[in-house]
Amino acid sequence: VQLVESGGGSVQAGGSMRLSCAASGLTFGAYTMAWFRQAPGKEREFVAVITWRGGSTAYADSVKGRFTISKNNAQNMIYLQMNNLKPEDTAIYYCAVDRTVFMQTQAPEYDYWGQGTQVTVSS
Repeated sequence: VQLVESGGGSVQAGGSMRLSCAASGLTFGAYTMAWFRQAPGKEREFVAVITWRGGSTAYADSVKGRFTISKNNAQNMIYLQMNNLKPEDTAIYYCAVDRTVFMQTQAPEYDYWGQGTQVTVSS
């Protein structure tokens, strides 16, 4: 199983960025996929989650209304569209897969992780 994130970089506050996560080696079925982030000196925190089959979504309160998680089943990709970025969004962003349908928000519940991509938002 391999998850590879891309699309990170630097942007000014108020700007937008789209992250992508390519998944391989999984037999997709009843999974959920999520984005987490980790800022320096902080614990990894939940950002957004999507179910692979139905496409149900959930978001952390801190990003609700600004971030959108989506998927492309045919290409085994998930995305995170981030708008109105704030300096506090600066972190390494990780995609993750959980082999259940329970839309978990806790990192230990996830089975596979990507290597992460850095997002830096300057004020």
